[in-house]
Amino acid sequence: MARKYIENPNACTLVHTMNIIGNKWKPIIIYLLSNGSMRFGKLNALIPTISKKVLTNQLKELENDGLLFRESFAEIPPRVEYSLTEKSIGLLPALKQLSEWADKAYPEINFEECKIIEIHNIPAYKDLYHETRTKSNE
Repeated sequence: MARKYIENPNACTLVHTMNIIGNKWKPIIIYLLSNGSMRFGKLNALIPTISKKVLTNQLKELENDGLLFRESFAEIPPRVEYSLTEKSIGLLPALKQLSEWADKAYPEINFEECKIIEIHNIPAYKDLYHETRTKSNE
């Protein structure tokens, strides 16, 4: 199935962002991978309502958009793990804010706590987070 894009003649950043992550599965996949790299089977088990075909397509699109890193291991049986890239780690604060918004906007729903790891808690990206925070405070 071909990917559907919203027309973006004015190059709006929000429209572009929604074209990249604006479906029901991609934010969930990014959220799950915020807790560390995972194999396809684990992702599929954690999202029981997604079909294997759709999960495969979503992972390919996220990889093509530079939001996921796919690592293949030369083992028998073959092993593949997915992890977040620097670009997708930058989305975590926004996903966390969306989660917090839902919690405040719908207090009647008993949500479980979303465990999105904060970007500053990911060792490989501590410097990136520090740079971002420093620039925004200037």
